[in-house]
Amino acid sequence: MLPAAGSTEVTRTGGPSSGGPSSGGPSSGGPGSGVPRRPGRPRSERADRAIIDAALSLFAEEGPEGLCIEKVAARAGVGKATIYRRWPGKEQLLLAAMAALKKPLPEPAGRSAREDLVALVGAMCQDTADPRRTRQFGLLLGEGAKYPQLMARYRETVLEPRREVIRSVLRRGVATGELRADTDIEAALFMLVGAVIAGSRHEPGGIPPGFAERIVNELLQGLAAR
Repeated sequence: MLPAAGSTEVTRTGGPSSGGPSSGGPSSGGPGSGVPRRPGRPRSERADRAIIDAALSLFAEEGPEGLCIEKVAARAGVGKATIYRRWPGKEQLLLAAMAALKKPLPEPAGRSAREDLVALVGAMCQDTADPRRTRQFGLLLGEGAKYPQLMARYRETVLEPRREVIRSVLRRGVATGELRADTDIEAALFMLVGAVIAGSRHEPGGIPPGFAERIVNELLQGLAAR
């Protein structure tokens, strides 16, 4: 079972407290584990993808209580040891699965704040293009609210780095004079992110082409230096 709210289990980097290797088991980590991997056979990207897909599917079907390493291994067609070499326990695997639902944001080109913001918002819109992944992400967030430490780790390792990319573009826009000197960076950030979330939920047929340009243009009407 996932740790109850208030537990410290999810932030530990050692082996899982139950259902997995003990302290004498594999200590190599996977994505998000913070533990260096031991030298050995190269990681299989196909196995990584199969494990993540299996974890997401099982979570969508049975919730966090039904997600166990044995079931993930069986559905992914791998051994339990393959999973434990990558993630020390179920909580770390779930965190990696949540992270996999978000594509990396593009590196800002640095030519203009508007151009970079359009590219970043466009990438966020693409995250919503797969209805199945959007549903899975909604389920993960809904259930994850029961486990505040897991969600804190998700915000720290997944959401905040993405938000910081957008903040850096807005700050650069202020520094170059493209945006007003008194621009509220946090408010602008959440206007952009909120627009994508609202668009994904309420636009019939999904977010339409040109949505990113529309949102950025409207925002910059108020933020552009005069």
